[in-house]
Amino acid sequence: QAGCTACHMTDKPMLGPSWQAVAAKYKGQPDAAARLADKVRKGSAGTWGKLPMAPVPADKIGDADLKALVTWVLKTR
Repeated sequence: QAGCTACHMTDKPMLGPSWQAVAAKYKGQPDAAARLADKVRKGSAGTWGKLPMAPVPADKIGDADLKALVTWVLKTR
């Protein structure tokens, strides 16, 4: 619905990192969920290379769904 799978896959990098790689990078960081949600909302550049991630507004993914997605990504193995 939000278009995440256009750039991300569970286990392989595409345009963006795999969700497994994101989970590994942020593992054990107490503020990881809030930081990732912020990156989704505002967009991000430079963390995973030169290709920026566009911001994803609330009309594309609501706050509750974004929280659920980030929680799931952080548990992805």
